[in-house]
Amino acid sequence: MPLGKIQTQIVNALHEADRLDAEKRQTIADTPDELTGNQLDKLLLEEFGITPFQLQVAKGKAFKLAPFNVARYQIHSGTYERVPQEFCVEHRVLPVGEVGELLLVAVANPFDVTLPAKIRAMCGLEVVRLLGRESDIIEKFSKEESGPTDFADVVDAIGMEFAPDAELSDEDLTDEESGPIIDLSNRIIEDAYFAGTSDIHIEPWEHEMIVRYRIDGVCQEKLRLPAKVGPALVARLKIMCNLDIAERRMPQDGRIVFKQYTRKGIDIDLRVSTAPLNHGEGVVMRILDKQKSTLPMHALGFSEENLTRYREAIKSPYGMILHCGPTGSGKSMTLYSALNEINSPEFVIRTAEDPIEYTLAGINQMQMHRQIGLTFATALRAFLRQDPDIILVGEIRDKETANIAVEAALTGHLLISTLHTNDAPSTVARLTDMGVEPFMISSSLVCVCAQRLMRRVCKQCRKPLEPEGRMKTLLENALGWSGPIFEANPKGCPKCNHAGYKGRVGVHELMTTSEALVEAINKEADTAVLKKICQQDGMKTLHQDSMLKVKEGITTMEEALATVPPDL
Repeated sequence: MPLGKIQTQIVNALHEADRLDAEKRQTIADTPDELTGNQLDKLLLEEFGITPFQLQVAKGKAFKLAPFNVARYQIHSGTYERVPQEFCVEHRVLPVGEVGELLLVAVANPFDVTLPAKIRAMCGLEVVRLLGRESDIIEKFSKEESGPTDFADVVDAIGMEFAPDAELSDEDLTDEESGPIIDLSNRIIEDAYFAGTSDIHIEPWEHEMIVRYRIDGVCQEKLRLPAKVGPALVARLKIMCNLDIAERRMPQDGRIVFKQYTRKGIDIDLRVSTAPLNHGEGVVMRILDKQKSTLPMHALGFSEENLTRYREAIKSPYGMILHCGPTGSGKSMTLYSALNEINSPEFVIRTAEDPIEYTLAGINQMQMHRQIGLTFATALRAFLRQDPDIILVGEIRDKETANIAVEAALTGHLLISTLHTNDAPSTVARLTDMGVEPFMISSSLVCVCAQRLMRRVCKQCRKPLEPEGRMKTLLENALGWSGPIFEANPKGCPKCNHAGYKGRVGVHELMTTSEALVEAINKEADTAVLKKICQQDGMKTLHQDSMLKVKEGITTMEEALATVPPDL
C-alpha cells in the first residue's frame, strides 16, 4: 500500500465512520505512487467528498489527538503571551488555553513531533496538542486582537435615554435584558480585557465622564461620556460587586465575578475600588484573569545571576523574603511564581491575601476581611497554630504585622511578603520605622527583592541605535560596556498596535544577607552604607539591571530611564 502507518489509520478511521466506502478505499490502495500527507488530504477532500471536519476527526483518531474548532477561538491579549506569534506563524500552531501546568496548543501538522519539546523549552509548561484545521489557524494569524471596540451605538442610545430631566429606576440598573447602561458597563470591561488592559479608570470630570485603560503600564483615554451618565454607570458597577449604591461619601472596595454578566465566555474577576472625588465618584477596576496561570520563574525577567540567587533564597528552610516596589510592579506575580516553584506535597503552605488574585492548586489561601477583624496580623497568628512550613502574607502594613512576621521567620517558618519601599536596602529602615528591632531584622532576613516593570520594545519594528553622549556614559558606568542597542519605532506596527512597545518585563534588585550586611544592620547603619555593602556582595541595582535589559535588546534606553532613575 502506498501509505504510511498514520495515513493508513486515517483512511481506516474514515472507513469505520462510513465516510469512505470500500471501493474508494481500494482506489487509494491501488494508487501507483506513494502519497504524501498533503496529497492524501487533497484526494480525500476534492475527489472523495470528505469534509474538512470529517478529515480532522479522522486525523485526531489516527494521532490520538482531540480535535479543536479553531474557528470558534477568539484571539485575545494573552494568546501569544507564552509562545511568540512569530513562532506560531512559522510552525502553524496556536495556543488556545492553559489548565494548571498544561498549555493547550492547536496544531495543523501533527506529523511534527518535535513541536512540544520546542514549546516546552520556551514557556516551561507541559504541552498538550489538539488538532486544528490549518486554514482556520492561518486565518487567526491575520486577525488583530478582537473584541468590542466600537462604542458608538451604545453611546448614542445613552444620549437618547439620558435626557436632561431623565431619572433612573432600580430596574434600569439591574435588568440584564434592557438598558444601555448595562450594555455600556459590560462593553467597557469586555473591550478592556481584549485590549490587554490591567486597570480600568472611570473618572468624573466637570462636564464629562472619562474612561481610561492602563495597558503595559501606560494609561490611555478610551471613551468620553456625558457627565450625567457618571452616577448611573458607577451605581451599575456597585451593583455588580454588591456594594452600597446609596453610600457616595466613603470609599468602598468590592469584587466583580464577570462571567455572571457576559455571554462571551470571559472568565475574569475585577477588583473594584470606588472613591468620592470633587466631581463625583470615581472607580478603578483591576482585571484579574483567572484563565492565566502564574509565569515560570525564568519568564519573569530575572537575569541569570539573580535567578540563581533567588532560587537559592526561596529554598531556605526558614527566614523572611520580602518583595518591594510600588503598586503594579509585579510583586504578586513573582510571589505566586515562587510559591509554585517550591510547592510540593511535603510542604504545608498558607497564604493571607487581600484580595486573592489567583487560585493556586495545592495551596491554602485566606481572603482578608477587615470589616470583621480578619487582618493580616490575625491571619498570621492563626497560621502559626496550624503547623505551616511556608507562609505568604500579602503585605506588611503595620507594626503588629511586622513583628509577628519577624517572629514567624525566627521560629522555623519561611515567610514571604511584600513591602512598599523604593529599593531593597531601604527595606531595613522601613522595618525599623515600624518598630522592629535591628537585631531581629538581621536574624530573620534572607532576601529582599525590589522590582519594577518596564515595557518591552516590539521585536517586530524596533530600530538599531548606536549610543552616544549620555546614553553611552550610562551604559559604561552601569555595565562597563557600550555597543549597539535598540530604540522603539515611533510609528510602531500592527503587532504592537503602533505603540512601539508590546508587553512588559521585570527589573530586579536582589539583596541577600551576608556577614557584613548583618553586622551593618545591627549597628543601625544608614541606607547608603547598606547599599554599598550589598553592591560589594554582588548586588546589581535596579538601574544596572535595567541597563542590562537595554543591552540585551529587551527594552529601550528611554523606557529604562523613565522607569528607574540612574544611580548617584
